[in-house]
Amino acid sequence: MPIDLKLIQLTHHKKLLVNVKEYSLKYKDSDKLVFEGISFRIGNGDRVVLSGKNGSGKTTIIRKILQKCNPDITPVDIVEEGLCEVASGLIVSYVGQETAGLKGDITNYCKEHNLDKSLFCSILRQLDFEREQFLKNIENYSDGQKKKVLLATSLLTPAHLYIWDEPLNYIDIFSRMQLEKLILEYRPTMLFVEHDGRFCEKIATEVIEL
Repeated sequence: MPIDLKLIQLTHHKKLLVNVKEYSLKYKDSDKLVFEGISFRIGNGDRVVLSGKNGSGKTTIIRKILQKCNPDITPVDIVEEGLCEVASGLIVSYVGQETAGLKGDITNYCKEHNLDKSLFCSILRQLDFEREQFLKNIENYSDGQKKKVLLATSLLTPAHLYIWDEPLNYIDIFSRMQLEKLILEYRPTMLFVEHDGRFCEKIATEVIEL
């Protein structure tokens, strides 16, 4: 019987964590807007999904929000109009689309990301990892296994807001069910992009069309 997944949700003193109002973005070297006049709010307990075709700006707005939460992140080279503000001291746990940069062994990865190795491996086991995978370097993992590494890292990172960009890419049905159960049980505050309509329908409290 598999043990259920867990996460550590931090409680922010403000109810409103992200406020986007009449917000537009365009790249500096382009006259064309990526999107125009978007408005949404993320409060404690909200799970907001960004929906739209590829190229509609979903990942771009996520990057802007991440940069506003962490000034050390290299700014996206775009011009913004309107309001996009985040609560001060907002801690975000982020899962991006890209897994190409993952490398090294599990021990060094956990040290680098300040993760408890036994808990990390336990979560990966719950996400259907075979024990022999822990002996391999992460760069030799499949795309699905690499995505599970990112998800396990996020689950072990205490945060006010979980931002997941296409978390179910390459993920098997069993693990999708595990993640769905986790979210419905813990009800974390989330902003996510996901093309799996059934998953979004079950866990989203609001859908924003771009």
